[in-house]
Amino acid sequence: MQTNGSLCFKRNKNKAVSIFLGKRNPVAFHSTPHNRTAIISLPSQEGLKEILQQLECHFTWGLQKEHIDPDELEERIAEQIQFLINKSKVQNYNLLAFVKFLNDKKDEALENLQKAEETVPIEYPEGVEKGSLVTWGNYAWLHYHMGNLTESQGYVEKVETTCKQLGSESPYKVELPQIECEKGWALLKFGAWYYEKAKESFEKARDKEPENPEFNSGYAITIYRLEDYYAKKLSGKASSLEPLRLAVKLNPSDIFVTPLLALKLQETNRVKEGENYMKEVLGNHPDVPYVLRYAAKFYRKKGDLETSLQHLKKALSLTPNSGFLHHQIGICYRTQYFTLKKKKFKDQFRSFLKLYELMNLCIFHFQKVVERKTKFVYAYIDLANMYAEKQDLRGADETFQKVFAISNLSATEKQQLHFNYGRFQERHRKSDVNAMKQYLHGLKIENHSFEQKNCERSLKRLMDKTVKKGPICVEVFESIGFMFQRLGLKEKAIEAFESALKMDPGNEEYLSAVMNLKLSLES
Repeated sequence: MQTNGSLCFKRNKNKAVSIFLGKRNPVAFHSTPHNRTAIISLPSQEGLKEILQQLECHFTWGLQKEHIDPDELEERIAEQIQFLINKSKVQNYNLLAFVKFLNDKKDEALENLQKAEETVPIEYPEGVEKGSLVTWGNYAWLHYHMGNLTESQGYVEKVETTCKQLGSESPYKVELPQIECEKGWALLKFGAWYYEKAKESFEKARDKEPENPEFNSGYAITIYRLEDYYAKKLSGKASSLEPLRLAVKLNPSDIFVTPLLALKLQETNRVKEGENYMKEVLGNHPDVPYVLRYAAKFYRKKGDLETSLQHLKKALSLTPNSGFLHHQIGICYRTQYFTLKKKKFKDQFRSFLKLYELMNLCIFHFQKVVERKTKFVYAYIDLANMYAEKQDLRGADETFQKVFAISNLSATEKQQLHFNYGRFQERHRKSDVNAMKQYLHGLKIENHSFEQKNCERSLKRLMDKTVKKGPICVEVFESIGFMFQRLGLKEKAIEAFESALKMDPGNEEYLSAVMNLKLSLES
């Protein structure tokens, strides 16, 4: 006897024993001397987990809680469900369920999986089983973590049956481009740590269906994000431009990708063409926060701060908890502040009041960002720098220390932090030595980026300044040694590190550098 979402129960010669309490709650009586019935054996907990690890779903895609702010991501996904009506709600409900689980809201996670399950027939009317595989996998994992092993096994069987029907070699997974696509979107939502993997997933999906609009949209957006993350803008590389064009061509109404095409065109000096795309998407979707925020970014880069703020404030009225919008508003006010600061006014008092107002508006909005996006490194740095501008050095220092306390910073984020903290030490604390330490930390990180170059330039400048002053401290000798080593001037590097050792004889780092350099000269 086979039932929906349940285990099969065998009949013995005399009677069938199978009792169900509810839709998905199979209960079997165990055999006794007077009532010999079939015994239904579930896999052991460890055996079930081994099977679950073979499923394709959010629980097996390597998405880690420490790389996100769960509350903030919950809000962002909920906004997309509300405003982006042409995007897959199944995918968003699945992802939201997983984020709820990470946030220890298992009952709410279950509710969102139920919504995903209810939406599958609407989005995949000709392939409900295929469209349900990720949801079933999530169900199986969630029930496992809730201690409902029978329920978990029931969903595993659903996946197994469908994989068999689709002719998969594996009993628990099947290669489908739509699953790779859903995986790509999930990875993308979890941030920069996962961009490369997201690119791979969208590439696999596109290989199967090269003209699929959603697969191309996901791929183009990922390439754009990678460029943005690695700061390759305006460097002659425009690798996301053609994928973005293709994605818009395949689906002109895609409000996800069109604003990014407008921005990319602007970045590659095709401002007029970019603005045409932006005006078109704004005209068609004037009340979608996603569109408004990228329109605001476009006009801010164009120098039209008033139009940018107008779009941002409208978007914020629709999604008042958006950390992204608060950050963009803060950046606009900051730009106005520094523009005004450079000007000369006859009425000094009025200009001072306006500067003070803009400074406080900056700080207010950057504070809102870090309250909502607790792992947004650049917002913390922006806030710290504005505190320093206000001469609130204690507030600046405390804010920088909060960033140093964040775990799992990327190499680029670490370099950005060391560079900005070094600049703070140099300009506001008036400590060249502490500044050099920070620039050197950023330079030592093996990551070729603009941030690393900034650290290198700043360190060289301070080294020259310090050497001209007269007596050299140990930190300068360390910096000189590292610089010579970096340039391949090993003998000069040895001299510098040996000078540092004379001032700090017990320093193992300097001693190790000298020994390694001498060994490399001998080889």
